[in-house]
This record gives sequence, structure tokens and C-alpha cells, in this order.
Amino acid sequence: MKQTSYKCDKCCDTGWILIKQENRQPLAVACECRKIEKLKSEWKYSGINVEQSKLTFASFVVWNKASQRMKDTAGAYCTDFDEIRDKRRNSILLCGQVGSGKTHSSIAIALNFLKQHIKVVYMPYRDVITKIKQNMIDEEYYTRTISKYQLCEVLLIDDLFKGKINETDVNIMFEIINYRYLNFLPIIVSTEFSIDRLLAFDEGVASRVYEMSKDYVVEIEKDIRNNYRLK
Repeated sequence: MKQTSYKCDKCCDTGWILIKQENRQPLAVACECRKIEKLKSEWKYSGINVEQSKLTFASFVVWNKASQRMKDTAGAYCTDFDEIRDKRRNSILLCGQVGSGKTHSSIAIALNFLKQHIKVVYMPYRDVITKIKQNMIDEEYYTRTISKYQLCEVLLIDDLFKGKINETDVNIMFEIINYRYLNFLPIIVSTEFSIDRLLAFDEGVASRVYEMSKDYVVEIEKDIRNNYRLK
């Protein structure tokens, strides 16, 4: 007789484990695999892939004062979030030197939120902007996509203004960020540009991001010694 193979031998893929109780009906307890699958589903909804799910606070390496400041600020933001989420300054901005851990810290925040059942949507700036511009004549697609980033509980914008920037790029980002600004919806932003450079790109977008993130801003000095990839 062929033996049945299960992904999870503990629950035989049912998602539940029966615990025997003396003189009582068995108690059904959710299997660990059920929790893992639920978390993977939340990652998929958020746009975070399995590789990115390894970018946790635990795996973040502190190698200098700048990286310590980034990890401490990101951790403080997570700790304070319930208290600040409905306030004007409810967001976080990680900016400056390439390779300083901005994306890692941003995703670590997102993963922390997902474990608390706070829904986060990941927006890799360059990929999303390119796709939106390629489909701008499709009004239904445009509205649906913009609304996804306007309305989500928390929005993570990774590598804001990466690549060549034109007026259309700025207008799309203004549409998303201004909606979230007006409705007190939090954003997590990473960018390789300084605050001054962001303001030079577009003062309307940058000033809103800065005001929302004012209490949780980390600007890493442009210095090759702050690039972990070159260690």
C-alpha cells in the first residue's frame, strides 16, 4: 500500500492537531504550519517575497554608528506605532548613502507590522512607476493601481525617485502621497537621496514626506565607509 506523503507530518496537512484529554473530547489546536502559511499569504498580499522575508531586525548587522542609529530609529518607530499611527507624524524616512541598510530596515519594519496583523503594501518605486506609465491609457488599471497605494493601511515606498525622474513620475507620486498625507495614512520611505535633494526633485512631495516622518528621520551621510556592501 502506497504511503501518503504530507507537507506537514504533524497535522497531516489539516492545519489542526488533536490533543487528547482525559474523559473529554480531543482539543483541536492550530498547527504551526497553519500560522506559517498565513504569514506567507500576508507576505504575498504585501508584495514581499520569500527572500525579502529574511530581512528582519534580527538579521540586520550593526557595523557602525550610522547603522546603529538606523536600527534604533526603526525599532522605536515600531514600538511607538500604535500611539502615533493616527497622528500627523506617523511615518518614517530612511535616506542617504547607498548600501547603508535602508531597504533592510524598511522591510524589517513591515515584517514586524505583518506579525501584528497590520497590513503593509510594498511599493518598489522604479518597477511600479514604470508599469503605471506603460499602462496609463488603461484608465481602469491606473485607478486600481493608484488606489492600492493610496488606501492601504501602511505603504512602504522603496528607493523613492530612483533612476531618471520626469514630471509624470512626480505627478504619480504626488497623487499617492498627497492622498495619504491628507488622510493621515502612514508611509515607510527609503531613498538614496538626502532631504535637500528630495526637495529639489519636488518640494510638494518631499515636504509632505518630511512632515509625516519628522520624528523618525535617519539621513546617512554620503560616505563610502557607510556602504555595508563594500565591507
